[in-house]
Amino acid sequence: MKKIVPYLVLFLCALLLWDLLFTFGDATFHIDGEEVGGPLGAALGILFAGGGTLIGLFVALVVGAVLAVVFAGVGIVVIGALAIAGLAVAAAIVPFLLPLLLPLALIWYLVSRARRNRAVAKVAV
Repeated sequence: MKKIVPYLVLFLCALLLWDLLFTFGDATFHIDGEEVGGPLGAALGILFAGGGTLIGLFVALVVGAVLAVVFAGVGIVVIGALAIAGLAVAAAIVPFLLPLLLPLALIWYLVSRARRNRAVAKVAV
């Protein structure tokens, strides 16, 4: 299958080239109400369609870049506002949470004291 694929691609490219060069009999293109047919009409149609596609691609890239900059700026502002709001909420809640820290400090002290005693006993052995 791997040896056949390049020949198939080459054959399809040859068919496309044949169609492009020799089968423009029914292709027409309208410019200001005048009908331009044949190979010239098809060539102009392909040229203008390709140009429109390139212009559309360029516009999409510019709009994407502008939106990325705008959304990044808005995101930075929103993250900053959330950080300030979080700090304000934390500052308001901390005095109410101080009684909860006392049992936690007691537990931490007891655990660290037990570890210290265990470390001293291991060194002595």
